Amino acid sequence: MTDNFDLFGDPVPTNHGGRGRPQHVPTQENRNRVNMLLACGWSNERIAAALRVTMPTLRKHYFSELKYRDVARDRLDASLLMRAWDGVQKGNVSAIRMFGHLLDRNDLMNFGQAGRPRGAPAGDKSDEKPAKAEKLGKKAAALAAAQKPDVGTAMGELMMRRQQAGTSH
Repeated sequence: MTDNFDLFGDPVPTNHGGRGRPQHVPTQENRNRVNMLLACGWSNERIAAALRVTMPTLRKHYFSELKYRDVARDRLDASLLMRAWDGVQKGNVSAIRMFGHLLDRNDLMNFGQAGRPRGAPAGDKSDEKPAKAEKLGKKAAALAAAQKPDVGTAMGELMMRRQQAGTSH
């Protein structure tokens, strides 16, 4: 390897200008890019296309990153949590908010489901939506309200007694 860099900041291989195509030189930026794309769930073919390299070149130079595909997302999440935690330690309010959001997302991931509140028991059915009640029109709602008088008032108590007396006959 050499200390020469092209206009884009990529290192120039030692055989540049010689016979054949110059060999790909992996950079730390490209290694980080591969790790991030693996964490996002990209396929090897898609990563190779993004780096503008062939599949054999990807496997040759980035094999150590590719073998950790299964834990790439966890490593990315851990890195985000650490950066947010550094901001929390410095008292950054937006970092505190972001750290809370990341913790909530982590808790949801631990439950294996989305939408479960923090600290909810495993058997909780809070994810299920309750059945909607039939919507009544104005007149039907007024009739239903008239059948159920407010017993907290004198008039409501009188109406309740009359309804009970009418059903007892």
